[in-house]
Amino acid sequence: MKTAEIAQRFLDHFEKNDHVIVPSASLVSSDPSIMFTIAGMVPFIPYLSGLVPAPYQRAADVQKCIRTLDIEEVGHTARHGTFFQMMGNWSFGDYFKEGAIGYAWDLLTGAESDGGLGFDEKDLWVTVYQDDDEAARLWKQIAGLPDERIQRMGKEDNYWSTGQPGPAGPCSEIYFDRGPAYGRDGGPAVDDNRFTEIWNLVFMQYAITNVRSKTDFDIVGELPQKNIDTGMGLERVAFIKQGVENMYEIDQVRPVLDRAVDLSGRRYGAAHEDDVRFRVIADHVRSSLMLLADGVTPSNEGRGYILRRLMRRSVRAMRLLGVDGATFPELFAASRDAMKAAYPVVETDWTRISQYAFAEEETFLRTLASGSTILDLAIDQTKQTGSSAISGPEAFLLHDTYGFPIDLTLEVAQEAGLSVDRAAFDALMLQQRTRAKADAKSRKRALADQSVYRQFRAHGETVFTGYSDLQTESTVLGLLVEGVPVDRASAGQVAEVILAETALYAESGGQVADHGMIVGPGFELDVLDVQRPVPGLVSHTVEVTQGEVATGQPATSVVDAANRRQATAAHSATHLVHAALRDTLGGTATQAGSLNRAGYLRFDFSWGQALSAATRTEIEEIANNAVHDNLQVTTRVLPLAEAKELGAMALFGEKYGDTVRMVDIGGPWSRELCGGTHVAGSAEIGLISLVSESSVGASNRRVEALVGPDAFRELAAERAIVAQLTSTLKTPRDQLPARIAELAAQLKAAEKKIAAFRSKALEGRLPALMAAAAAAGALRVVAESLGAAASADDVRHLALQVRDRLGPDAAVVALGADVNGRPVVVVAANEAARAAGAKAGALAKAAAAALGGGGGGRDDVAQGGGTDVAALPAALAAVRTALEAA
Repeated sequence: MKTAEIAQRFLDHFEKNDHVIVPSASLVSSDPSIMFTIAGMVPFIPYLSGLVPAPYQRAADVQKCIRTLDIEEVGHTARHGTFFQMMGNWSFGDYFKEGAIGYAWDLLTGAESDGGLGFDEKDLWVTVYQDDDEAARLWKQIAGLPDERIQRMGKEDNYWSTGQPGPAGPCSEIYFDRGPAYGRDGGPAVDDNRFTEIWNLVFMQYAITNVRSKTDFDIVGELPQKNIDTGMGLERVAFIKQGVENMYEIDQVRPVLDRAVDLSGRRYGAAHEDDVRFRVIADHVRSSLMLLADGVTPSNEGRGYILRRLMRRSVRAMRLLGVDGATFPELFAASRDAMKAAYPVVETDWTRISQYAFAEEETFLRTLASGSTILDLAIDQTKQTGSSAISGPEAFLLHDTYGFPIDLTLEVAQEAGLSVDRAAFDALMLQQRTRAKADAKSRKRALADQSVYRQFRAHGETVFTGYSDLQTESTVLGLLVEGVPVDRASAGQVAEVILAETALYAESGGQVADHGMIVGPGFELDVLDVQRPVPGLVSHTVEVTQGEVATGQPATSVVDAANRRQATAAHSATHLVHAALRDTLGGTATQAGSLNRAGYLRFDFSWGQALSAATRTEIEEIANNAVHDNLQVTTRVLPLAEAKELGAMALFGEKYGDTVRMVDIGGPWSRELCGGTHVAGSAEIGLISLVSESSVGASNRRVEALVGPDAFRELAAERAIVAQLTSTLKTPRDQLPARIAELAAQLKAAEKKIAAFRSKALEGRLPALMAAAAAAGALRVVAESLGAAASADDVRHLALQVRDRLGPDAAVVALGADVNGRPVVVVAANEAARAAGAKAGALAKAAAAALGGGGGGRDDVAQGGGTDVAALPAALAAVRTALEAA
């Protein structure tokens, strides 16, 4: 019985019994907490949990599923598959245990001629939850099963929940006895290899809470609506009905295995290791086909990474079978033909699916060619040194330089009897991610040696269409990865893309590069930077986020419109600020550099002194008046000489050809040579707020400003602060500066008085400290805590006073204090103490160690500190201990 026929019989059976037939949901789960649909019940969770009313009372489906937790078991057992299909029937508050058991038994044991599956009743066993007397009774009543074929199991096996508070209930599993050749008699409780589970009936009837583990939770009562959730593994039923050994040999999978056998020239069944590889290939190719059909594409993250891993494991398994060339055109075609009866999309969408599959294999074969050699050498060297683990840096080199996946490195190492220093590898990966984030943030990446651009520049200049268009169709002229020309770049890689035309602005004239994307058939590229590595040529640094891009492909550059609009406003605002500066300061205030990006501008100019507050206000007012007047912005392309005659200002550091682009704002008032993008009228800028003016050299100044919404937000924040101050200080806004200055002066005077008071108070403690001197061997020692002190200098001054008043006999003074929340210890030793071996620096270090900090200094006076004020007594005790031990 074909697999597709089994599925159809299942659906027909339940449709006859008034179930709505629901199509399979995508393998890509709509639940954000999981990547894939990992079980048949996933699409029904909202109904089972009661979050969403079910649109039907009873339903049936055949659901596509992907599980990757057991990926290492694939090929080793009869049951583990990455892609599988789960047949299920569902009741939402309709029938319960009796109905579920009756429908299942009728389908399983019904004659094939009547649409049933034709299982012999004597081959079927069931398990029930140990306390579920009702289910046991119903199995006897409906199926006539004897007690010995109804086995009771505990929560570990026969109680279902999501693992979270919510619906739960006992379940009953149906097993098929494969016969004595497969193990011991005695039912599933004895041997679950001989007795293979084919169907699980979940009786969802309780609400649970305080879930501590799979078997430890609190039942809080019965659900208001009892549900039925069943799952029958299609592949398991198929390998039993088809009389084959495992799921890899059923009609939907075996053709791939057979094609791998043909390509390798090895026989299936001759060697265990080869058999495992054949089964891995059969499973992974089918799984990859189905993932591609549901829109997943190979990448280095998330679902795409799982797909890439499956495909690359298949490639490597074929290599271990002796096949070095491309095999996906044969293997995927075989899987397509085996699956198209059940899933026609694999045939109708074959062009797209095959494009991704074949390109991924081609890319990985190149990776293997370089990476395998390096890994083999690493394995040999590791063994020669007697080590049992490949180093983290070696594994990282394979991953980072050669694209060799860490999972594959782990597998190859394990086969060679070695491990991998995964902790060191992960640390290097973390460092790389940190660097990558910094690169992305700055949007700066090193461009390749300019000579590699020659072949691309030979096609002519890159046409920039972004003055009028935010989206332009073009063609990929070239690709660079790590500065080397390549034919294609895959998801996860950073590359440079050369297009014939682009709407994306390349950084120049102070304006930063556009944000945006480049998209094409089956690929998406996130634009990280746009530069002109050689005159006339635009290079886009991108991260391939989806699919694979190749030379010669059509590609559309798409500008981030919001970012461009704000960057354009900032660039036009820079011209206004420049003109306002010249109006205010005169023609000698010439431009020395600029930067403008969305919401922000920075302008450097030649000037030898700081701008007064009044001058800054005047410049800001002139620029904003120009915004208010909505000056017309015009651009002209004309000869350089003519532009200079018209008085156009040239941008700092910019090189110009014979023909230039001149931008006028308000006619000659602002006239500059500029290749940047600009607003059509100055009112589009919105607002300019100068936020700082500073020195950037002996004769250069810098002004910075916020533009548009960013300027408004800044001013709104300042207004809120002023309002708060006027309310708190009960002072009118125009009197705030004087009031704050008055308060600052009062505070400063008060601080001086407090400091003087503390110093005097410390000096008043001099007699008590003198009296506290105690003997420590031949030394007299004072080791006391002062409490709070104004400064460390006060503590030092007092320590020296005490030392000097103790006279010529050997004496050491150690005083501790809390100085603004930080512990300080000062140690002073007189000449006689130093001669006896007491060194203030060493003693200060001992005290600082107790404070969790450091210290040191000269032999006569030294200081230590730390972070723990409460440890001051321990620090002083450490000084005494050190002296007593000397």
